[in-house]
Amino acid sequence: MSRFETSTFIRDNELMHISVLENACKELKWSYKINDNELLVTDLGNGTNFHGEYAIRVKDNKVTYNTYYFGNTKNEVNRLKNRFNELNVSYTETLLINEFKKKGFTYKRNSKFTESEKEKLSFFMVGRSKEKTEKEPVGEIKFTILNDGTIVSDSNYLPSDVNERAHSAMDSIDQFFGSKRIMTKKEIPLKYKGKVTHSKNLQKIKRK
Repeated sequence: MSRFETSTFIRDNELMHISVLENACKELKWSYKINDNELLVTDLGNGTNFHGEYAIRVKDNKVTYNTYYFGNTKNEVNRLKNRFNELNVSYTETLLINEFKKKGFTYKRNSKFTESEKEKLSFFMVGRSKEKTEKEPVGEIKFTILNDGTIVSDSNYLPSDVNERAHSAMDSIDQFFGSKRIMTKKEIPLKYKGKVTHSKNLQKIKRK
């Protein structure tokens, strides 16, 4: 996250957070068991006999499918991915809001947003600067969550201390989801050119 940038937080499709996956299995009525940081799906309810083996294994949020039976379970795997994505949208929203609130931001509804097949949620997180000399103390970041839980953020001017807190919140979210940020620089308005510089510590940068 930085000022005058749009960022897309690309999910690793091979990662599924266990707590979200567990809820997906419950809704699909699949049998599973959890030991430490490992979840094993043992019955997909479709009559496939796994002979005591797992159908799907998730350890440290990394997904492994039983390739020997994959031909018989492909449709079920797609059902799982679809349900996981649906649940992940809500999970992502909660995590994002909570991480920013920890850094002193407040939630603001995006009254102009209309849900679509691709874009499911949109809102703002608003931060206020603690610097007494800051002439524009309030900055906001718009977030849009896509149908697979991918986060897209958009920011204009943010006070320096607000920007730092936003970076810290986003670093926590990145670490949790194992996501990769693609950042697109926006043109800096003339009035801010002497006040704002783009961050150099970007994973990948595109220019608009």
